[in-house]
Amino acid sequence: MTLRIVFCMAALLLAGPGWSQGPPMAKGQLRLPEFAALTDKASESVAVTLDPQLLGLACRFLNSEDPEEAAARQLCTSLTGIYVRSYSFDTDYAYPKADIDAVRKQLSGGGWSPLVQSRKRDAREDVDVYVRMVGDRIEGLAVVASEPREFTIVNIVGHIDIDKVAMLEGQFGIPKVNRND
Repeated sequence: MTLRIVFCMAALLLAGPGWSQGPPMAKGQLRLPEFAALTDKASESVAVTLDPQLLGLACRFLNSEDPEEAAARQLCTSLTGIYVRSYSFDTDYAYPKADIDAVRKQLSGGGWSPLVQSRKRDAREDVDVYVRMVGDRIEGLAVVASEPREFTIVNIVGHIDIDKVAMLEGQFGIPKVNRND
């Protein structure tokens, strides 16, 4: 399954440059700063941009015969975008902290509501999880996690069944969450 997902992501990344301008941003899609310069500075980096067209293509690679992949496929067909930026560094604050704060500021309006906000002062770790509600439906999810040597931003756009969103962990560049912390 992992090899198939890696193949899928590679195919999408090779096909993607021609679509970089893309359509206007969907409601619930965050404006992410251009982090291209950070790739050379980072010891590890992940950048996933799946707009509606690419997400539809990626969903077709999930096997409908495998129960886990079938459930993930059902969930991802209700989405219109998955955007992930994750960087790790060898030194503290090798990234522009102001850019991360600007992303967090977008979550203070536009229908976004905080679900989880965690601050560890001594470790200088901040985690924010927001949902964008339209009526009684979740139409967006955003996670912004930062600490001195790394940060991750995940923005999932579209109708989200919160009970099923965990099925996307480890797929499409969405990191797995260690629930033992």
